[in-house]
Amino acid sequence: MPYWVFQHFFRINKNVPWPVHWTTQIIKPEKIHKGNRNPGMSIGCYLDGRNGIEFGDNVWVGPRVSIISMNHDLNDYFSYQNEKPIKIGNNCWIATNAVILPGVELGDHVVVAAGAVVTKSFTEKDILIGGNPAKIIKKLEPYNEKESK
Repeated sequence: MPYWVFQHFFRINKNVPWPVHWTTQIIKPEKIHKGNRNPGMSIGCYLDGRNGIEFGDNVWVGPRVSIISMNHDLNDYFSYQNEKPIKIGNNCWIATNAVILPGVELGDHVVVAAGAVVTKSFTEKDILIGGNPAKIIKKLEPYNEKESK
């Protein structure tokens, strides 16, 4: 069934101005800059935009990815911490079950491996990161721009 049926008829994710999968949860979509793709089209994603999320162009978000821009205060669980927005560069791929935590910045053409937990920024471009906490696994060839257009 098309995404718009769930958003417009069943009113699931009705406040999100771009198509998202009906199992995806998006908090504060007005603070999310989506780039030229639609984050949340994969099943079971969780995008928390309360501190802001900035997607570059051609960013692919896999199933069950969590991008969490706001965290609880460790000394008062009823309070939240203000952080810098999460920034994801152009031509990035965030694979299944990856988690990106508050304040993280990813450079252009950063591939986040499945199941990775990204706790710090990786502003270098053309890299594969993975693990918990994420670290650089290897350097990649430059992204093939002609394929993304």
